[in-house]
Amino acid sequence: MNPKKWAFILILPFLFFRFCTSIDTITPTQPIKDGNLLVSSGETFALGFFSLGNSSRRYVGIWYNKISEQTVIWVANRDDPINGTTGVLSFNQNGNLEIYDNTRNLPVWDTNITAGSYSAQLLDSGNLVLFQGDSVSGGVVWQSFDHPTNTMLPHMKLGLDRTTGREWFLTTWKSRDDPGTGEYSYRVEPSELPQLVMLKGSTRVWRFPSWLARHSSDNPEVTPSFIFNSTYVNNRDEVYTFYTLINVLNVAIVFVDELGSLKMVTWVGRWVEFYSLPKDQCDDYSWCGVYGFCDSNNGREFECTCLPGYEPRSAEEWYLRYASGGCIKKREALSMCRNGEGFVKVANTKIPDTSKAYVRISLSVHDCEAECLRNCSCLAFTSEAKGGARANCFTWHENLMDVRRFPNGGLDLYVRVDAVELGKGIQESDDENVELPIFDMDTIAGATNNFSETNKIGEGGFGSVYKGRLSTGKDIAVKRLSTNSKQGLKEFKNEVILIAKLQHRNLVRLLGCCIRRDERMLVYEYMPNGSLDSFIFVAEITRSKLLTWSRRLDIIVGIARGVLYLHQDSRLRVIHRDLKASNVLLDREMNPKISDFGLARAFGGDQSSAKTKRVVGTYGYMAPEYAIDGIFSTKSDIFSLGVIVLEIISGKRNRKFHHVDHDLNLLGHAWKLWIDGKAYELIDPFLEGSFSMSTVLRCIQIGLLCVQKCPEDRPTMSSVVSMLVSDTVVLAQPKQPGFYIDRSPKETQERSPAQSSPSINEVTISHLHGR
Repeated sequence: MNPKKWAFILILPFLFFRFCTSIDTITPTQPIKDGNLLVSSGETFALGFFSLGNSSRRYVGIWYNKISEQTVIWVANRDDPINGTTGVLSFNQNGNLEIYDNTRNLPVWDTNITAGSYSAQLLDSGNLVLFQGDSVSGGVVWQSFDHPTNTMLPHMKLGLDRTTGREWFLTTWKSRDDPGTGEYSYRVEPSELPQLVMLKGSTRVWRFPSWLARHSSDNPEVTPSFIFNSTYVNNRDEVYTFYTLINVLNVAIVFVDELGSLKMVTWVGRWVEFYSLPKDQCDDYSWCGVYGFCDSNNGREFECTCLPGYEPRSAEEWYLRYASGGCIKKREALSMCRNGEGFVKVANTKIPDTSKAYVRISLSVHDCEAECLRNCSCLAFTSEAKGGARANCFTWHENLMDVRRFPNGGLDLYVRVDAVELGKGIQESDDENVELPIFDMDTIAGATNNFSETNKIGEGGFGSVYKGRLSTGKDIAVKRLSTNSKQGLKEFKNEVILIAKLQHRNLVRLLGCCIRRDERMLVYEYMPNGSLDSFIFVAEITRSKLLTWSRRLDIIVGIARGVLYLHQDSRLRVIHRDLKASNVLLDREMNPKISDFGLARAFGGDQSSAKTKRVVGTYGYMAPEYAIDGIFSTKSDIFSLGVIVLEIISGKRNRKFHHVDHDLNLLGHAWKLWIDGKAYELIDPFLEGSFSMSTVLRCIQIGLLCVQKCPEDRPTMSSVVSMLVSDTVVLAQPKQPGFYIDRSPKETQERSPAQSSPSINEVTISHLHGR
């Protein structure tokens, strides 16, 4: 969502009531009632009761007093609001500060201290402090800085007091209209090498090894930034971090949003984001799994590889771009203990999860390597030392997790590998044997009526596709390669091997092949036509019963996984370009199946064809770079998928979409709702059954990420699938979509059904002819 519009969850519509002359202190005889304000001495912060949106629920919170956009930085009774304006904040008889409902005399929150306090003061730092006595002579017995919500202010600690067990951490709001404790928490994970982690419940979402290149000591060390200084402390009593502003006149805060992202923003007449985490999918803790390595700039379709000496645990899953299962040692039987093993350097890394790393001080790089090599359980090491200097040495003795490339920084990681990986002479073989039935030519010819024109259901650059029926009554689809095709026997065999290995419920099954002289054919299962139109764009009452949210999500994931097969390596991308559309390839009945075709090409055809030029204006499915410039890539498929996602969620066609308030197409409408903070209004109003609003909004965000104007901004298909199947993957904020256009009302209203954008089922081959 556009950060300018909602100031990252913190900027909200507020309802405030009358206030009296400002004071900064609460005493037993001077409580704060709903409608009164407590204002810090410098008038920087205010405390009082507030509501969110149109709700009658009232909370006590602290916000910036002089900033025009109300920004709440702390909420007391976040999980126990008062219904109505009868709340009071005052001291009870035990000396605790308490919020209660005055009509029912029912307490909903208190400071829960044993030592009684006698005054509470709102400081100009934004800290609400309780004193045992007055604010001058009394000691501090409680402070709001020890109980943060979702925002971290300058001088506020994030970490752990090892002596008392007190932990300072941030937790997200449930939603922009509910400050209750959310699912995500951001905290310091104490260990020999502490790190900052974002958790969803108890599951790591992403982490940041903040103590890198900083030596642990009793004295804090400061890392400068252009806006603030970060300080890290790690000693026997405490481990924590805090920040201070370089220019004290600046206003800057750190907070966690409801989607599990960390944002750093500064006020310059509006809130402007200057830093955020995660940056990309490689920041996802489990993106490439154990012993995996993520590099978003590796120049490949897939970001994940295995660390040296390791290979994917499941080749099938990695073909599908599911790498969370991670990697395993290539040669488990080959010992790496005094058996010719060594280390392979992986440069510029975010080092592995440090929760179980060991730290050894004052070692050179050479000494660090020797230390790790001596211990047969040591799997990797890194060092902060430069040249012959001595510094901290870090070693790992179990799972290497969450390793990624930092292009402009990071540390060199040295991974322990066996003698083979070091190139010491053992050769390996790779058996590509694949068992696949061979069909007789006469059988195929009989099934397709000798490849008659009436049986032809599609045609691509490598040949034609025919529908056939075997003597057993089984329907098949036959891809008959053209004798003029440049695909030779080797390429054909590679295709057969690849497709045979990629059997999946979302991929049309390869039944066998046929080779006779120059004739080469692939035999697929035949998928009967089904139409998403018959489920998505039908009458509302029927649609609501047919497509619950779970069924819609199944369709979206099924389509995404099917297209993912097309993008997995260069050989399959050749197939991807081959058949533009075929009944073989797509069954849009409730379990969609997609294989060897590109969504954009299936929807749009060849850019050079007259038919394509005629329909470019009506195919909203086509990516702008393909429709306008004829530039096609896998990112064109991503755009097409995004359109389908938004259509499925809204129950509306893209180009036929009409709204009474504007003349935008569906993409423009979805984008407008998103930046206005009203994405929920896109949801099909006739959607029945229980569903998670956050899950649907997440899918809308994924759809908008897919239809971004610039291809390089769109995620890869592997990323899309991971986003859909795992809600722990943190999403980026989408940018403006392509084909974000206003149309005249006449264009929208006068387009007849025959002229309007083809519905999803119209790309199935029974409605297309060879070009």
